[in-house]
Amino acid sequence: MSGEEERRPSSDSPQETAPGTTGIERAISWLERKRRSKEDARVAGELRGQLVRGWTEKALTRTTTGAIYFVVIVAVLFWGRVPTTALVASMAWLCCSEFFHMARMGGRMPNEVFGLTASVLFPPAALLLGTEGLFLVLVLLLVACAFWYVATPRANISDVALTAFGPVYTSLTFSCVVLIRSTDPGSSGGLLTFGVMGSVWLNDAMAYFVGTRFGRHKLAPRISPHKSFEGFWGGLASSVLVWCLLALLGVRGVTYPLALAGGLLVGTIAVVGDLFESRIKRGVGVKDSGDFMPGHGGLLDRSDSMLFGCVTAYLVLRMGGIL
Repeated sequence: MSGEEERRPSSDSPQETAPGTTGIERAISWLERKRRSKEDARVAGELRGQLVRGWTEKALTRTTTGAIYFVVIVAVLFWGRVPTTALVASMAWLCCSEFFHMARMGGRMPNEVFGLTASVLFPPAALLLGTEGLFLVLVLLLVACAFWYVATPRANISDVALTAFGPVYTSLTFSCVVLIRSTDPGSSGGLLTFGVMGSVWLNDAMAYFVGTRFGRHKLAPRISPHKSFEGFWGGLASSVLVWCLLALLGVRGVTYPLALAGGLLVGTIAVVGDLFESRIKRGVGVKDSGDFMPGHGGLLDRSDSMLFGCVTAYLVLRMGGIL
């Protein structure tokens, strides 16, 4: 290599670009070349600053939404049985609406009038009549679906099945929150319900935390690639911990053997509920069930574990003699 080639300025250094240019002009020219070299990454949003800013905005949005969700639910739980019922009915209606939306995306045509009406009726029926009220609404829903199927030639059996399944999946299960809260109109009932829901929340949070940092073995890679067995065990341990705290505080006579059974069963079935909803979304090709909760997706995305977890908790508490 000749001495002239060795002295040739690099395109990445602020060398002289034309005779007579000043140092400031050379620096400006160098900065412009650097900016042009990153233009494609800037347009694609892949610059480091853009990625950091985007992650921060998403984290703040998700945290704020989650905090509001948590505070509202806890406040209503301790407010009383009627406010709890009203909140559960509203949440069940929205979850059912999101489920029907995904069903339509899959090419099905459920009867939303029947399904959404039933989703609103399940919680107050649970408050007023207990499990008998849930059975009454279920029978009415099935009879309505049967009449609709007979009277509507265009309806097929899949539409009828989804019409009945939607409110059962999203509202009858959610109504177990009302059944648990109705055990005591005072703070004891609120604390028991909060403990049950808290075990599901902490189960989800710890599964994410442990799985993110220590997850190596995939739990269900085809349905939810980010879930791991390590996260599952971490979430399960936190669920048991919450139930043991209920026993330690003597809430409604919960014993340690019952707490162990409740924590294990609720933690496990809650994960099944999460995977079930993930499977539905994959089946219709969507990432979220809706956009009601910024940073979280739809309300069904936020409640999928709770639906299966709370019905399991109700059965455990019922069979354990607490309810």
